[in-house]
Amino acid sequence: MAVLLDTEDVPTGDRPDAFRDAMLAASGSTHVDLETGTSGVSARLDLWEFGSARLFTARSTGVTLVRDARAARGASYEAVAIAVQGLGSGRHETSSGQRIVRSGELMMVAITRPFDFSWSGTGSSASLQVPLSDLGLPVRVVQRAAGRLRSSPLYRIVSRHIVDLTADADTLSASPTAADLGESSTHLVRALLADAAGPGDTRARDVFEETLLSQVHAYVRQHLRDPMLAPDSVAAALAVSRRQLFRVCRRAGLSLEQYIIGKRLEGARTELAARSARPRPIASVAYGWGFKDPGHFSRRFRAAYGLLPSEWRRLATEGSP
Repeated sequence: MAVLLDTEDVPTGDRPDAFRDAMLAASGSTHVDLETGTSGVSARLDLWEFGSARLFTARSTGVTLVRDARAARGASYEAVAIAVQGLGSGRHETSSGQRIVRSGELMMVAITRPFDFSWSGTGSSASLQVPLSDLGLPVRVVQRAAGRLRSSPLYRIVSRHIVDLTADADTLSASPTAADLGESSTHLVRALLADAAGPGDTRARDVFEETLLSQVHAYVRQHLRDPMLAPDSVAAALAVSRRQLFRVCRRAGLSLEQYIIGKRLEGARTELAARSARPRPIASVAYGWGFKDPGHFSRRFRAAYGLLPSEWRRLATEGSP
């Protein structure tokens, strides 16, 4: 995590200028107005990296961000930012009109168009920033989707995803799977934009299915050690029905139950082969990789690799493949 600004670390008299400078650099705006009250200015800006995707959060006293037409015309469309409002309500104004963004609602920030965004009192926002090159969508599709996000059934899924990502951002960004999570997030944003730009389009459906599969792979890798990991828990976590989950997996030639077991066996095999002064009992390894029954683990291990777990450990520690 990179703390871009915490005004608690800045002398009181310097806080307004520090907040303006940090927000100008982070938001793509050309002008920042601050709301000052009896308690003065307060702000916390954070940034986390998930591969090429980034999560930016802001929590502050009242602020207005403006990007004028001249700056917008000269901007290059390098990234898409999907923001979810946290505390308070935001006011988002573009050439298409003005709307109130309430807590939990999404908006898309397009730096190639003028905008005016603000909140009064204490407010917060979290935005997922994805390079346009990673989305694989034409600019015209992204622009068409900007005002139609709510029309997609993926709207709530993306909002929930950003909220959940923000809640555990420190842990998740430091995880070895951070880049995978960023890739899954990018696929999810792509599916939202493709669907919002052209509801019912075949391409949108294909993108959604590709996105869901990517999320399934990422979620399974992150929760392999959880003994409760199963198709029902995967469907619930990804906010899709069990039937929809199985249909998409079937089209991709993927048996979800077998995929989970296979990945658990791979993890257990790697651990059993690792040299350790105090190796864990095989039953403990089985439990640690989500198997509820050591006997079942041994049978599946032998069926997959032709050896019992104890035989594999002995050969591995002796240096025999």
